[in-house]
Formats: sequence, C-alpha cells, structure tokens
Amino acid sequence: MNVTYLGIAIALIGPGAVALLSTAIASEPETLAPRALSLALFVGLLVAVGLLAARERLGWRDVGFRRSGWLSPLWAVPVALFFIFIFGPAAFALLANLNAESFDTGIDQFRQLPGWYLALAIVIVSAGEEWLYRGYAIERLERLTGNAWVAGAMSLAAFVLVHLPVWGPGPAATTLVSGGILTLLYIWRRDALMLICAHVATDLWGLMRPL
Repeated sequence: MNVTYLGIAIALIGPGAVALLSTAIASEPETLAPRALSLALFVGLLVAVGLLAARERLGWRDVGFRRSGWLSPLWAVPVALFFIFIFGPAAFALLANLNAESFDTGIDQFRQLPGWYLALAIVIVSAGEEWLYRGYAIERLERLTGNAWVAGAMSLAAFVLVHLPVWGPGPAATTLVSGGILTLLYIWRRDALMLICAHVATDLWGLMRPL
C-alpha cells in the first residue's frame, strides 16, 4: 500500500478502532489498566503516522504547522473560550431539551480514573486528534483530491464517528458542529498548534473541572 494512503488510513480509522477497543475492554467500575492500554495504542498510532510522514520526507509545514508559531497559543484563547462558555453550554442544553444522551455518562466514567492519568490522557488524545484529523489528514487528503473542502469533509466525517463508541449518538452529533468549526479554522489558518492548544484547554476544563 502507498505510504500516503496508509498514513491517511491510520489517521482516520485508527482512533476509532482504539475507541471501540477501549469501550470493549473497559471495566465497571473504571480501572486504570484497560484505559492505559488504550492510551498506549493511541500513542502508537501517532508514532506510526509520524514515521510514515518522515518516510515521505514531509516537513512540519506539510503536516499541519504551516503557520504555527509563538502566536498560536494566543490565537487559541478565543477559540477555547468560545467552546467553553458558548458552544459547550449550548450543546448541553440542546441535548437536555431533546432528552438525548448527554456527556454526563462519559464524564462520570472518566471521573473514576486518577486525576493525573485523566489530565495526561486529555493532553495526549486532544492534541493527537487535532494533528491526525486536521493537521495531517486534511493536508494529505487535499494533496490527493486537490480540494480542501473535500479533504475537510472526509476528515470531519471520521472525527464524528470516532466519538460514537465513547460518548454515544447525541454527544457525537454535536461534534459535527464543533469539529466543523475546527475544520474551518484549520482550512483558514493552517495552524494545527492553535487548534491543539484550544482543544486541550477545552477538554481539560470540561473533564477536569468537575473533579
């Protein structure tokens, strides 16, 4: 298989496979070992995609960091504030009004894990998702299709699906909007570091604050 196609396949399908495995082997009540195994597999995906990018002799500009720099964390601040104080409450309210599944079940499960591990997992997974789905996948798909919007749509579809096993249909549906916003921001800015900072900050606030 062509290295580019293999990298794209791992980036788009790999996290979903890890999420399915994580759900299948999760214990009740939650214990650290199954989740740590899933996290290690996710890190393995990141390493594999990174090695494939290196084999293609891709530079940082080719995998999402074209406009990343010291201003990226500053650009991330308004993005994170939007998701924390506007989009997040609106999504919770919408799911409640529709009597749909909420984020609470998933949050309650994660709260059973040690705080240090949860923080580490949030940083790795949130950052990894942004790089895999936005920085790497969109750039490589755009190179293959010649169209940034087609690349963004394909990446977004995979991003939504990966949230189904852990969060359920209702919360996963909201990622169509949040992921769509992140996709638009990436196509506009070409700055994966900005999105990484915003995603990590948002998830740390949402998952660590109740602890």
